[in-house]
Amino acid sequence: MDTYSLLREFADSWFLIAMLTFFLGACLYALLSRREITEDIANIPFRHEDAPACTGDCANCACSKFDLPERQK
Repeated sequence: MDTYSLLREFADSWFLIAMLTFFLGACLYALLSRREITEDIANIPFRHEDAPACTGDCANCACSKFDLPERQK
């Protein structure tokens, strides 16, 4: 059996299984590893439910705490 046929047979069977296993493991690691961080990111829209959105009166709302160029007077 020549080298090409041997490598081709290895790539078609065992290496394909190894690559698939690595890919599935990487996907599971990404989905399951950082649950605290992903839950925190998912809850970003609900962080400030008790404070209303900016109404334009920036002297009394939360957006006045940030030093944004368009809000400077």
